[in-house]
Amino acid sequence: MADENRRTFLKQCMTLAGAGVAGYVVISGSEDAQAQIIAPDDSRLETQRVEYPGDGGSMKAYLARPRGQKRLPAVIVIHENRGLNAHIEDVARRMALEGFLVIAPDALSPVGGTPADTNEAMGKLRQLDREKTVKNFVAAVQYLKTHPQTTGQVGCTGFCWGGAMTNQVAVNAPDLKAAVPYYGSVPAAEDVPKIKAALLCHYAGEDQRINQGIPGFEAALKKAGIEYQMFTYEGAGHAFNNDTNPGRYHKEAAQLAWKRTVEFFKKQLHTSEPV
Repeated sequence: MADENRRTFLKQCMTLAGAGVAGYVVISGSEDAQAQIIAPDDSRLETQRVEYPGDGGSMKAYLARPRGQKRLPAVIVIHENRGLNAHIEDVARRMALEGFLVIAPDALSPVGGTPADTNEAMGKLRQLDREKTVKNFVAAVQYLKTHPQTTGQVGCTGFCWGGAMTNQVAVNAPDLKAAVPYYGSVPAAEDVPKIKAALLCHYAGEDQRINQGIPGFEAALKKAGIEYQMFTYEGAGHAFNNDTNPGRYHKEAAQLAWKRTVEFFKKQLHTSEPV
């Protein structure tokens, strides 16, 4: 009963606060940190499991979009190294409520999909062919670009492993309009000039391994004349956006980064005049 009451409380808070940043209700260090922000059956959304053609096979994905809307800009959400879990599906729903058609592909589709025990996902990720994995996410750009319910404007965001993959999508998908990697490993300097998308990069102040790549990445972006913004959130550590992980979640950094991400996508994907 206590768990049910907590879920009811969180749902009521979201109803009052709406879908924006103000609606983030997370009590760090408790089981409530595992609570989903947007319920899977939220009446404002339409969600479904979809498949799209990847590199040599079908890719499974979770799709979310505002109910009743017609054509919308699209956003790809790429998961961390735990696969397509409930948290990433929740992030997809949060983004959908901002006015986008969103898909969250399962990178592990070629090896049977994300396991029920997502602790096993890291081992399965190591089984993937990196080049084919990048192509599978690039294929998601083409899938959304021609989807009958999108405007053809596509953005991509991802976290941790997915942040690094977002950078690779930016390098390899010339039709991508906007990319928002969260604390992702940077692409090779020689690949940076291939990027056509505008970039918004989020980094954690306490993330030495990832941050050592920032100076070279920024120098390459400047040299190539690519539109970009970079923000480092002091006091936050790697994976600060993951509100299901009390040890890593940094509320202030996560909320500010999310606000910037949504505003960036709305600007770059021209959501003010949906078709």
